[in-house]
Amino acid sequence: MEYTSGAAGAAADFPGVFADLVRCETRLYNAVGDRLRERHGIVTSQYEFLGYLRDHPGCRVADLAAEFAIGVGATSKGIDRLEKRGWAARRPNPADRRSSLLALTDDGARLVAEAERTFAEALAELLGGVLDAPALAAVAQALAVLRSALERDQVGMPTG
Repeated sequence: MEYTSGAAGAAADFPGVFADLVRCETRLYNAVGDRLRERHGIVTSQYEFLGYLRDHPGCRVADLAAEFAIGVGATSKGIDRLEKRGWAARRPNPADRRSSLLALTDDGARLVAEAERTFAEALAELLGGVLDAPALAAVAQALAVLRSALERDQVGMPTG
């Protein structure tokens, strides 16, 4: 079924676009995760958390949850798993006793640095092996615009 787009007035297959976006994301996420697991013993979500902690020292669980649009409880459990492996640590938050500040450990920093090359190589193979530079740029631009609008309007933010 086609729908009329409010912005352009053109017919668009929104369910088809949604299916393609979700299936591509799932397949890419799984393929990158397989490569990370094979080479570094981590999955994509762990890599993303570790990278965020590296790039945002002193962030809180709520900051990660907002960035990845997942619940605070799931985020906290993810950090628990990273702590158990010795890759992340919680520190007291001097500004708010109810929350902790997160830090990457030295082992976590080494791991994310090593895994970063695997991550980039997998994406280059999976995306660059299929899309030429102009197509990849167009996809990147379209997704950036969509993400920006969804985040600006706080669409799809979990409640817990």
